[in-house]
Amino acid sequence: MIKGKTALVTGSTSGIGLAIAHALAREGANIVLNGFGDKTEIEKIRASVEKDFRVKALYSPADMTKPADIADMIHTTEKQFGALDILINNAGIQFVANVEDFPIEKWDAVVATNLSSSFHTIRAAVPGMKKQKWGRIINIASAHGLVASTQKVAYVAAKHGLVGLTKVVAMETANDGITCNAICPGWVLTPLVQQQIDARAKASGTSVKEEAIKILAEKQPMHEFTKPENIGAFTVFLCSDAAETITGAALSIDGAWVAQ
Repeated sequence: MIKGKTALVTGSTSGIGLAIAHALAREGANIVLNGFGDKTEIEKIRASVEKDFRVKALYSPADMTKPADIADMIHTTEKQFGALDILINNAGIQFVANVEDFPIEKWDAVVATNLSSSFHTIRAAVPGMKKQKWGRIINIASAHGLVASTQKVAYVAAKHGLVGLTKVVAMETANDGITCNAICPGWVLTPLVQQQIDARAKASGTSVKEEAIKILAEKQPMHEFTKPENIGAFTVFLCSDAAETITGAALSIDGAWVAQ
């Protein structure tokens, strides 16, 4: 069911988003990439998707904090490909501070990127999906969409909100051939996380492996990172016919983080 369809993945110029884009392209979906980064590098990524997977790939520089940019991105996708079939809301940012020290502008930025952007993409995409009686919406939430951690007030609030948004959209589109689910990862081994581990190992004089286990053990009973590619495979499954009645779910892939 994925071959020949069009998927938009926000925040897909690196990390989890890029892994999801690759997984969908491998199944034959045309891809719309979105995110910030060096223009030359982004063009290399876009071109490699087309070459490696023999699909069409576009790049949208839409700022996910700007509703007008988002609406234009959805419109352009539908115009270029005829439809937007699969929407993956992955764009996200983080900021860490105690609530009394949390800068107001950082709260606004995190909520705009991690929550409001998904409302704007879904609002713009659902009419087309309803018209064609088929659509897949997947919101990349977090274990922090289900449980909390200190110093992450904006991130936790936004991800909890994203899970709530997922449920409402699933209910409203339940008989329109559309599913809407949230994937809730725990620790994922992205380049950014690897940098954090390397820095901690260097500062403490311990091995990278020791520091990785320490980070994992703070939250996860399973001392293994989730690979971005695993989230890509999970996404592909949720877009398949086998998952046609899975909707409104917050699905953990977190090494038993929220099982505790």
